[in-house]
Amino acid sequence: MGLSVVFTRRQRVGNRCATCEPERPVTLKVVATLPQLYAHRLGREQGPDSSRAALRATLAGPVDGLETDACLTADGRLVLLHDPWLSSSTTLSGWAHQTMWSDLERARLRDRCGARTDETPMLLDELLGDAAGDLPVQVEVKAHGDPQLARATAAAVCRLAGGRADRSRVEVLSFHTIACEETVRHGMPARLVAWADYTPGALARWAARAGVGGVCIEHFLLHRALVERLRVGGLSVTTGTINDAALAARAAALGVDAITTDRPAALYHELAAMSLAA
Repeated sequence: MGLSVVFTRRQRVGNRCATCEPERPVTLKVVATLPQLYAHRLGREQGPDSSRAALRATLAGPVDGLETDACLTADGRLVLLHDPWLSSSTTLSGWAHQTMWSDLERARLRDRCGARTDETPMLLDELLGDAAGDLPVQVEVKAHGDPQLARATAAAVCRLAGGRADRSRVEVLSFHTIACEETVRHGMPARLVAWADYTPGALARWAARAGVGGVCIEHFLLHRALVERLRVGGLSVTTGTINDAALAARAAALGVDAITTDRPAALYHELAAMSLAA
């Protein structure tokens, strides 16, 4: 027998007061809350990663939040690049933290196949100015094998966002625990990105001590016991990157707070169609 999924909407995800409406079996149906859909790299299906083209397309459709990556430049600016090794996503070479913004702003972004585009890199300042004031923005700190650079980048994000009236909508993400701890020291919300399910209890205890309110777990690791253990530890749980509606439905049934996706508008419509068909 098949399993149908009916979705309802949820309030905006709050990092420090996560909400979770558990599954409620009704005959053969599971009532699951539709998680918020965040545009991964500003919605990379519509343009190069974290580009203006991607942002314009994303903001033209339904979306609950934005996710992007930030690298610190040599002169202390925050450029939106997925990889600090510049040749991975731009026409430049070398490291972002060793390159001035005056050079980066003249570079061209590459698409996911490596082809040069007409798009140029953005700064975090520009994104926060262009995106609606109530739209959540997750900023993932990028630093290649350099915890101190990750910490400095997180501090720079906090200084920039912390001086804004809409600072509460910005959340810092990182694989680096030191970056998350630095974010909390600045009074900003932080979320650790995790690619392992090793000792979730220990992870939850560290987060409680550090003041980190959430984790982003890769979707292929998610299972009910893991999500429940993290929630018992007081953590908000998000996941990504999911572009397939069936996989998104599975994550929704586990009660995650948000899903990052390259195609937020398309996935939203596909999940809505699944809900109507159920």
